[in-house]
Amino acid sequence: MTRFAAVDLGASSGRVMVGEVGPGELTLTEAHRFVNEPVSVGGTLHWDILALYRGVLEGLRRAGPVDAIGIDSWAVDYGLLDESGALLGNPIHYRDARTDGVAAQVGELIPEPELYAATGLQKLPFNTIYQLVAAAGSPQLGAARQMLLIPDLLAYWLTGVAGAEVTNASTTQLLDLRSGEWATGLMKRVGIDPGLFAPLRAPGSVIGRVLPAAGIGTPEVIAVGSHDTASAVVGVPAVDDDFAYISCGTWSLVGVELDAPVLSEASRRANFTNEGGVDGTIRYLRNVMGLWPLQECLREWPDSDISDLLEAAARLEPRALLVDLDDPVFLAPGDMAERLSGQIGRKLTRVETVRCIVDSLALAHRKAIRQASELSGKPVGAVHVVGGGARNELLCQLTADACGLPVLAGPVEATALGNVLVQARAAGAISGDLRALRALVRQTQHIVRYEPRGDEAAWQAVERRWGG
Repeated sequence: MTRFAAVDLGASSGRVMVGEVGPGELTLTEAHRFVNEPVSVGGTLHWDILALYRGVLEGLRRAGPVDAIGIDSWAVDYGLLDESGALLGNPIHYRDARTDGVAAQVGELIPEPELYAATGLQKLPFNTIYQLVAAAGSPQLGAARQMLLIPDLLAYWLTGVAGAEVTNASTTQLLDLRSGEWATGLMKRVGIDPGLFAPLRAPGSVIGRVLPAAGIGTPEVIAVGSHDTASAVVGVPAVDDDFAYISCGTWSLVGVELDAPVLSEASRRANFTNEGGVDGTIRYLRNVMGLWPLQECLREWPDSDISDLLEAAARLEPRALLVDLDDPVFLAPGDMAERLSGQIGRKLTRVETVRCIVDSLALAHRKAIRQASELSGKPVGAVHVVGGGARNELLCQLTADACGLPVLAGPVEATALGNVLVQARAAGAISGDLRALRALVRQTQHIVRYEPRGDEAAWQAVERRWGG
């Protein structure tokens, strides 16, 4: 058995997991879990990146000796380094309001169809391109000599080697999907300095050894699918290629895996994204506001038990309380239950609020999966739900009902498993393509199957009323 440490950073928590890999063997244990809590200073929302790094180092110490380390995190956010390599302030959180209205400014410089044809990216207000344009003229950006996305920043601190892993780079809206290189021409047109961007590297490449000063030994750091969804899709235990995936956590990343991007005008108008995957695949998906509203409500209700709320919510009338979870009104933290009530037009109880969220999310899953299949021409025979949402039995069953397809839930830790598998293959502990890696997940991890209950016609009627 060979041991690998997967550093997996999510929007609300981080963890270091230890994967042990051998012939027909794949186990995962948690070494350390820590809170990822943003900090508002002077009206700007920041990530507490030094606290995250401290958590990573503590987790790696608790993990003990490992053969290699891989790092994945959420997308789009970055740190800026000065000419000495020092960090210029805490990275700004993608939920900060600084990008309000910036997409429209960029659209005046580069028409949206042209930007989509080059980058294939879904238009989201917090994409890296909009963050950098929003930062134009700031002293921090003026002093910057390099920009590193979050997993690349942590890898740089561990090894002293700067680079940009391609699956996460593909989420910036600054990577040319056709050439696989940084879109320097686009950068110049919107006033972004191409010199800020580090050389690209592929999943499975060795970044370097950990510096002795880190105090955790000197294992290699290996580039994995450093966008957490890229790693999660590696960990989908699919048998055949006709699957859709939902990486369900703070966000629901809903889509299919393709060999080539879909860059049609219909795809752009449907707001689908083409992001890089491991082994040159394309993650064709839509970002759906996932469990974030539920997480925020639970934060507002510290005396509530989620299991009790879900059990009570399951007894309420289905599809009676629906909202568009992708409405920007739900993007910011705070007062989530009140905002949901406002969209419904009356005060909701806590149980009603939970039912509203899970029904609305199931409907969003249905719409995204159907559109992904139609726009890409790829049939879907099953839906795999991985990540924290795989624990939510009500949501998984409602997603099966809404889609009229079986849902296979699990593994919960698909991201860490995908991270470990890419490391293990690079280190020679296992071999094979994505099918072989997924077969190992299927053989070793717990998966729960949910069959649709014949409600698809009712969901279809609701979707028509909502303009689906």
